[in-house]
Amino acid sequence: DGAEMKGSKRGAHLLQQAVKGGGFERYRHFASLVNERPPAALRDLLEIRPAGGAVPLDEVEPAADILARFSTAAMSLGSLSPEAHETLAIALNRVGGRSNCGEGGEDPARFGTEKSSAIKQVASGRFGVTPAYLANAVELQIKMAQGSKPGEGGQLPGHKVSAEIARLRHTQPGVALISPPPHHDIYSIEDLAQLVFDLKQANPEAEVSVKLVAEAGVGTIAAGVVKSLADVVMISGADGGTGASPLSSIKHGGGPWELGLAETQQALVANDLRSRCKVRVDGGLKTGRDVLLAALLGADEFGFGTAALLAEGCLMVRTCHQDNCPVGIATQRPDLRAKFTGTPDMVVHYLEYVATEVRELLASLGLRRLDDAVGRVDLLAQRRTGDPRADRLDLSPLLATGADEDHPATAIRFVASDPIQRPRSELGDQVFEDAWPGLRDGDLVHLSYPITNTERSVGARLGVAVGKAFGSRPPAGRARIELQGTAGQSFGAFLAPGIDLRLTGVCNDYVGKGMGGGRIVVRPPDDDAGDPVLIGNTALYGATRGELFCAGRAGERFAVRNSGATAVVEGVGDHGGEYMTGGSVIVLGPVGRNLGAGMTGGELFLHDPDGDALEQLNDELVLARRPDEIELVFLREMIVAHAELTGSAVAGDLLEDWDRAAAAFWRVAPRAEVAAIEQAHEGTA
Repeated sequence: DGAEMKGSKRGAHLLQQAVKGGGFERYRHFASLVNERPPAALRDLLEIRPAGGAVPLDEVEPAADILARFSTAAMSLGSLSPEAHETLAIALNRVGGRSNCGEGGEDPARFGTEKSSAIKQVASGRFGVTPAYLANAVELQIKMAQGSKPGEGGQLPGHKVSAEIARLRHTQPGVALISPPPHHDIYSIEDLAQLVFDLKQANPEAEVSVKLVAEAGVGTIAAGVVKSLADVVMISGADGGTGASPLSSIKHGGGPWELGLAETQQALVANDLRSRCKVRVDGGLKTGRDVLLAALLGADEFGFGTAALLAEGCLMVRTCHQDNCPVGIATQRPDLRAKFTGTPDMVVHYLEYVATEVRELLASLGLRRLDDAVGRVDLLAQRRTGDPRADRLDLSPLLATGADEDHPATAIRFVASDPIQRPRSELGDQVFEDAWPGLRDGDLVHLSYPITNTERSVGARLGVAVGKAFGSRPPAGRARIELQGTAGQSFGAFLAPGIDLRLTGVCNDYVGKGMGGGRIVVRPPDDDAGDPVLIGNTALYGATRGELFCAGRAGERFAVRNSGATAVVEGVGDHGGEYMTGGSVIVLGPVGRNLGAGMTGGELFLHDPDGDALEQLNDELVLARRPDEIELVFLREMIVAHAELTGSAVAGDLLEDWDRAAAAFWRVAPRAEVAAIEQAHEGTA
């Protein structure tokens, strides 16, 4: 480990000399240290065989075409300082590549500028995901897992959650953020396909990628991702890490990208799916040789994480998660951020040097385009190193094609189709076309439609259009859209201010997912027998603003990761209010078990005339008390609005004897909030 650390430091020093003006020859010295090192990774056990005689360098595709395949690995604003994060975005925009903002949102002030990240990660729809955020993406990335922490998602220690980071993530300062596993709204590959559909409906111009971890079995998952109509499959290896992961996560998560990439390529070829999507890889890529080997194993595109940070000044101190980075890269401390000296040009130089090395290697192999190398495992062979342990390895499974006599390969790389296959919601598109001109121009729009459960994500396209044109501000006009029937999944997803969706009928799962404003009203059909369940599971997932009124019950995980929406509902299933960080939820009926689990912000109001609700609380992080006078005023106002909008008999009964109803309410809030209030009162005293 000591020798590895010493070698890493020397390589970092050489790379930084190169990008600060040392030129390509200095970079070549750095690359030779990496490319000729003793075997440390699977790719070090491979050698590349020429496809034919060498070709002149000027016949190889230009560096600009290769640079367009480059991206940064997902490193969030939070794990990195704003200065380091913006530097990467500017650099990738300048070379025609794509920076990945990571999970955690992005300052809206960067949208539409050179500082805007092309790839905006949404995880499964949380941590700063708003209509404006979705609208300003070239690519939207769903994070199913991450190389350094498979299945766990992102992790940000509380001491790195500053007031600014909390604002962008719609959470509380000082609260540790651990992305919940994706089981909240991705129980199956069908749920993943629904999220892909949501994003394509929300922003029809953006590509959608899915980030997977390099682990055994990833090929099967990748095949499902392609069938879900994602445009890019991202394979993330275990090498590297993030600016926030604890060492235990980095050292014990994921596998080599070579294994994950090879399995993905073979599975997609075997199932005749390879031509339908691009495959991207990251996880420790440093040199042009790394890029070429990844291409030969099946990658179309390539991500750089640690190496990109080295290029902007990282010293490999390896204390990113402690918030004490001495060069201002992986920290939120103002005193350390002031020491950041990286520039976009430094990162640009590094990427250009990598592309130049790739061109030289292609020319030496007799290849004129990087596309000619993608999937060409026949040009790879196991290298004999003289190390008995290394040479005992059998790498033939790594170099299989995935094709056989019964299933010959029809394609081994992505083949662009025109147009890209994009599933659409006919009703969602119709709502957009009918309502958008009036919303944009300041009119009052009143529309009515029937709806069936095959119409999914209705309202998403209209909401994101508002976000693109107006940001978080209300649009010039207002639209009231009335629907009758059964709404499909993700009704009102990514809704925005100025839009009022009113449904007479019932809804499937994910109502109001990522809602950023506006209002959703759900009331039962006229022939309902009473006490209806009107909303499915996982409503208001990741919502940041807006209102939801439901004159009936909802399913499980109601308001999971709600970060600012207000809701009135007449009963919820298990896990209500899970991981909430903001907003208010008023429940006028029964509640399921595990209420308020992981809740760090916001509030739940429970009407509990029988004294049963508190038994359902997960009281690890929350406490219950009776509402005060100001809170009771708010409660009554919301219940009055609920009665007027939905015609709720439950709300009407409560209002008829308000004093009695008010005495039966509980307010549930995080323990940390209660402790802060008590401390403030003690200070005043």
